[in-house]
Amino acid sequence: GTDKVSFLFIGTSNSQKPIMAEDGKGPSKGELKKMAKKAEKAAKKQAAKQGGGGPPNASGGGPSSAVFAAVTTPPPPPPKLLLYKAMENDAATLKAVYAAEHYGVDMRIAKTKDLPAGCKPGDNPALILGQDYVLGGGGNNMCKALALMGGESYSFVADEWCEIERTSRHAKGGLDLNKLASALEASEAGVHLVGTSDTMADICVAVALDQQADKIDLWPAPVQTYYKAHLPSLERAKAAVSKYIEPSIVEVLTQIFLQAFEEVAPDAVVPLTLISRCKNPKDGDYQCSGSMPAFASLKKSDCLPDNIKAPPQLAEAIVSAIGTEHPIIKDLKVQKGGFITCRITEKYLEARVQSQLEHGSLPKPNAPAQKCVVDFSSPNIAKEMHVGHLRSTIIGEAVCRVLEFVGHSVERVNHVGDWGTQFGMLIQYLKEEYPDFANTMPNITDLTAFYKAAKKRFDEDPDFKKTSQLNVVALQSGDKECMTIWQLLCDVSRGEFKKVYDRLDVTVYECGESFYNDKIPAVVEEFDKAGKLKVEEGGAKCVFVDGYKFPLMLQKSDGGYGYDSTDMAALKYRLFDLKADRIIVITDYSQSDHFVLCNTAAKDIGWVQNGQRLQHIGFGTVNGEDGTRFKTRSGETVRLVDLLDEAVRRMQERLEDRMKENKANIKEDEVHEVAEAIGYGAVKYFDLSRKPRSDYKFSYDDMLDTKGNTAVYLLYARARFESIMSKAKEVHGVDVEELVKNGEPLVITHPSEQNLALQISTFSDTIEETLDDLSPYHICDYVYALSIAASDFVTKCRVLDSPEMKSRLLLCYASTMAMRQCFDLLGIRHVKRI
Repeated sequence: GTDKVSFLFIGTSNSQKPIMAEDGKGPSKGELKKMAKKAEKAAKKQAAKQGGGGPPNASGGGPSSAVFAAVTTPPPPPPKLLLYKAMENDAATLKAVYAAEHYGVDMRIAKTKDLPAGCKPGDNPALILGQDYVLGGGGNNMCKALALMGGESYSFVADEWCEIERTSRHAKGGLDLNKLASALEASEAGVHLVGTSDTMADICVAVALDQQADKIDLWPAPVQTYYKAHLPSLERAKAAVSKYIEPSIVEVLTQIFLQAFEEVAPDAVVPLTLISRCKNPKDGDYQCSGSMPAFASLKKSDCLPDNIKAPPQLAEAIVSAIGTEHPIIKDLKVQKGGFITCRITEKYLEARVQSQLEHGSLPKPNAPAQKCVVDFSSPNIAKEMHVGHLRSTIIGEAVCRVLEFVGHSVERVNHVGDWGTQFGMLIQYLKEEYPDFANTMPNITDLTAFYKAAKKRFDEDPDFKKTSQLNVVALQSGDKECMTIWQLLCDVSRGEFKKVYDRLDVTVYECGESFYNDKIPAVVEEFDKAGKLKVEEGGAKCVFVDGYKFPLMLQKSDGGYGYDSTDMAALKYRLFDLKADRIIVITDYSQSDHFVLCNTAAKDIGWVQNGQRLQHIGFGTVNGEDGTRFKTRSGETVRLVDLLDEAVRRMQERLEDRMKENKANIKEDEVHEVAEAIGYGAVKYFDLSRKPRSDYKFSYDDMLDTKGNTAVYLLYARARFESIMSKAKEVHGVDVEELVKNGEPLVITHPSEQNLALQISTFSDTIEETLDDLSPYHICDYVYALSIAASDFVTKCRVLDSPEMKSRLLLCYASTMAMRQCFDLLGIRHVKRI
């Protein structure tokens, strides 16, 4: 009501122009009281004008109820509260969103057009209330205003803590944690600075602590307890930030059409998934498929309006309800079957791209923060990574980057094969080949050769085999010498794995099979107590799952454990110890049934109780030109390091040839670095640009092609835009970054500009689609379509030295922002010049 919204009070009613609070300062306590009284008087005055000044007196001084009913008009709706320039990873934004969520204040997204006339709030977030008030000056000011609007009584102590937090940002050492600890110890419960519930002080201080949470172990114990108590609310607020950043186009269009259906046919059941891109751009940008299911639901419930006899007629009514002057969509047409096609207006696209430029980042889907575990790469200890590990490694890295991009907490797990019977023979072989291993580090430069030699001895020498088997028992019992050799083999292997991960810019943390070894017996016991364990002939303990003839073997007949045992123990650990909301395992598709069994068994025994999502991404094989698995000429499996280095070597040759022809825009000492970026990126993109499940033929010529859907083509497209922007600055004195900073308007006048702006604006929709099935090819499709639109734009629209140069440079800049973000998500290094 107006008694609450009147507390947002920067500016005066006399000066028609809104006034911003000074940076870092809020209204004083005296100003707060004066403005509150002024707002209260204004509210009473407005109520009196509308006949609400009090009940009519006995002498008839007030209007009679009959007269009042005849002349009164409904009070105007309260002005909307909007958050302007919300930003990811911004403390001020987080404080405002935290406060709005905590106090239940209805706050929405603001755009530049929502600013009162003459108001220029700058580059920081601000609150806007109608056309009268704008409040900036930092997150604490916005938090205070929202607290008052949410009904919190003014507290001097809470205000003082907000001021302490504000000044601490400029003090050496930051917030005085000892002073905070003392205040918390003196408080009633130790989790609130004022009273017995969260106040604006808790919000501001909790956000400040979150900025330095990496040092939590050094904090006083009361401060640690206080922060951990507020962490769930902080995480919810962080997840909610994306709600105040531009939603995806599909979400916007969905709301427009749902509103139209509600107006035309309120009894219709309309599916929420009703918007999609038009397959043929000639038909439009987007299409709505809601008319057919809506018509069917109306017919079934006997609620069809008299004038609607078929889906196309319902579609026509929807088009009429939306009208021809809508600010977001235009050119609505009813197609065969009742589909409605439309195009996005130039003004709306201008606003979306302008918003992207203002925020300095692309919009993200609104997704609640989750704890995700991604199990990928997973090579075997004492074996080198080969081409078979390529897909799991680069798909897994891309999946992690996408999940982290939208704010999820991601555990990157390298489930290496570091336990099992094979270590018995490896330990014995190392003992014999390197008897002085305890004093001299063995020089094992070729893990594959080492493994093959050990396997050969194991297969041919009965005594060696017997000793190896005894080594397995000793290792599992914790024998010191066996453990030392096992650790040495792990260390050597990690060094080899790192060579691959460094080349591919992959980050993954080892948590191998051995980690779960002591957790397996409890899992077997749990299934046994639940009556879900069946002992087969010979003594093997198995779990059967409905629909599958073969079981999970939790314990072998000899008492040992295998993959099934380890994977079930890992699954339980991730659900209960890591508290994962979503678990993704990435292996070749031949293991799909195995993971279906594991996931189903986990659900059957009750491990999945809170809607956790268990997901397996199965990928196809990498084949050679002949269609069989990719191998060397001698028939050996290709080492991954050699495969990657060959891509770089070939790319470097091409760059050196271009330099000889004066076609390169790089210096000689940059050639290798650029060749690495393009070579590694080409290998990644060639894989990621297709559906994971599909097989593909590995071809250096195809992946290094400068034409078509390749990383090379995309990196050249990005470099072309960088060149245009560089020339604009050097030759024409126009710095595009200054244009962005000064709020230069984007104006779309040409169809190719509109198409490019549309492609840029579909980024959030693409990420939303990717989050569902975790297939990076959606991002590849997006950036390829963007590059084609960008090429069409610079071909048909002159940028440099044109009347539209400034606006078109903004489109170039926005395009490179989008390309760069996609490259980051796919793990492809940036190249500005080639």
